[in-house]
Amino acid sequence: MTTPVTPARSSRARTWILGLGPLVILAGLVALFLRFGPLGVFRAAFPPVEELTIERVLFPTEDLIEVRVVNGGPQAVTVSQVMVDEAYWMFQIRPGATIPRLGRATVTLAYPWVAGEPLEIKLVSSTGLTFAEEVAVATESPRPDARYFSTFTLLGVYAGVVPVFLGLLWYPFLRGVSRRWMHFFLSLTVGLLIFLAVDALHEALETAARVPAAFQGVGLVALGTLGAILALVAVGRWLRAHGRGGDARRERLSLAYLIALGIGLHNLGEGLAIGAAYAIGEIALGAFLVIGFAIHNTTEGFGIVAPVAQERPAVAQLALMGALAGVPTILGTWIGGFTYSPILATAFLALGAGAILQVVYEIGRLIARETEAGWGAWASVTNAAGLVLGLVIMYSTALLVVA
Repeated sequence: MTTPVTPARSSRARTWILGLGPLVILAGLVALFLRFGPLGVFRAAFPPVEELTIERVLFPTEDLIEVRVVNGGPQAVTVSQVMVDEAYWMFQIRPGATIPRLGRATVTLAYPWVAGEPLEIKLVSSTGLTFAEEVAVATESPRPDARYFSTFTLLGVYAGVVPVFLGLLWYPFLRGVSRRWMHFFLSLTVGLLIFLAVDALHEALETAARVPAAFQGVGLVALGTLGAILALVAVGRWLRAHGRGGDARRERLSLAYLIALGIGLHNLGEGLAIGAAYAIGEIALGAFLVIGFAIHNTTEGFGIVAPVAQERPAVAQLALMGALAGVPTILGTWIGGFTYSPILATAFLALGAGAILQVVYEIGRLIARETEAGWGAWASVTNAAGLVLGLVIMYSTALLVVA
């Protein structure tokens, strides 16, 4: 017995056919162009467009070099020769010498490098194009073993976990202030977060410049930023829907968790920078980053507890917020130390920027709801002064990060 086709089902099927029709026609046109278009004429008249990006140079042992490359160009590239300091060198390449578009490969050289000395590596394609990378200091690359894991973990603890928990110690102080001054400190938190968001976006765009062209670094920044905003909107609604207590308490508690999450994503990017600096032998830079971020991040714990200072959250909740904000720094040092990639770094920094921007909006909405002036509350002298002070504090502590 056949099931009758209802008018509603027939209408939906027709709608889908009409919607997919243009896509089918477009796919056909693309196939015809690739098969019968004038590509052959242009290929004969112009040299091929090749692009290789050297993502990382590793020194696994004292007589071995590994070069990890990505093909971000429009067509396959064949690596035919490798030069180290202007001398041609024997090499092996996995999975093969011809790297397809968006493909990756690892070039291995049996080369007796000298620790502490610079060197330049050039990959030469079959068409004669060269792709170079300069290594400022040759140093043995970290291996994913217990020694390096514990070392990078300690770096993350010093730079992210300890400072955030130190900032949480401002909770007793904030409990004693009036509502007016509470809004001042919330505005100060907004200033802190705006600086972090701008800083994360700036770093994401800088890192995006090193992303292979085919992966669209700027597009990755836009995708990560907007994606984080939309994700936190959904998370915020879920927290408010499943929280305990009154509406005001639920609002503030969920906001504190969102602040911790946004700061955690940002601190993951900071961990990437620390891990990458130590991995390539820039020990002085890594030490400056750890010290600078430690001072810089102490103010982040203040921002987390500011919304819940009047709500008496449990100690376990405060600890969870601190871990949510600080522990990603450890994860970042692992990624930066062992598997750093401009693509991953750009994505994480963009996610952090988007998350922080969404949190800024949530704090602004909270202050607007708790005052008769609404969003006009930001025009008050107290709140405006708090916002500016937050920016000044972050700018002042950020000076310690520059190395």
